[in-house]
Amino acid sequence: MSFRLVMAVVALLGAGSLSAQAPADKPAEPAAAAAPAEASPTHDSAIKPGDATAGQAKAATCAACHGLDGNPASPQYPKLAGQHENYIVRQVGLFKTHKRENAVMMGFVMTLSEQDMHDIGAYFASKTSLPGVADANLVARGELLYRGGDAKAGIPACMACHAADGRGNPGAGYPQLGGQFADYVTLKLKDWHEGKTWGDDDRAKIMPVIAKPLADADIAALASYIEGLHAADAAGPATAAK
Repeated sequence: MSFRLVMAVVALLGAGSLSAQAPADKPAEPAAAAAPAEASPTHDSAIKPGDATAGQAKAATCAACHGLDGNPASPQYPKLAGQHENYIVRQVGLFKTHKRENAVMMGFVMTLSEQDMHDIGAYFASKTSLPGVADANLVARGELLYRGGDAKAGIPACMACHAADGRGNPGAGYPQLGGQFADYVTLKLKDWHEGKTWGDDDRAKIMPVIAKPLADADIAALASYIEGLHAADAAGPATAAK
């Protein structure tokens, strides 16, 4: 997919740039196995919008990695607090169908019904992501890329899809990024830079194209900037001299 085509997708569909919130990734990969039938999309009339109260109990097993309120203690796991319900449902569905692979996550999600997925998503969506702190030495480059992109390098602005304050676009399916751990964002951007995808639809193919031209220094700057970005300060992230 060419950069020109990516930009067309961004313009027409609100295509994403960075995406960092997803259920936890761990290093272990599952053994190859016959993929189960793909979970049916949420068109079943029996599926109701997520119930956060019901989701709190269902999300109890998620707390070990993601924290009781979706703010994990370790930066190797993504923050789920404040993440959009439908985005969480999509990611869990990708794990269930082996289109996004992680041995630990698959063990937890295979028994979830689609209603469970929505309830869990609603619970985490009702929580508030704790803001992080950006490295003051990386803010200038990170802000430039997040807000303006780099046309010469073929990198579109992240905020075109994830919003100036990092809250994302729930209607278009693009996740909240603001406050996400820099370690986790770095890991995902490097995965996409290497061509890894989550799924086989057009949305899944966007990030590998966007991340491909990012240099290691760009990834570090973006990840740090995103960690310090939060809605209370849409003009820029919280920073700390390092």
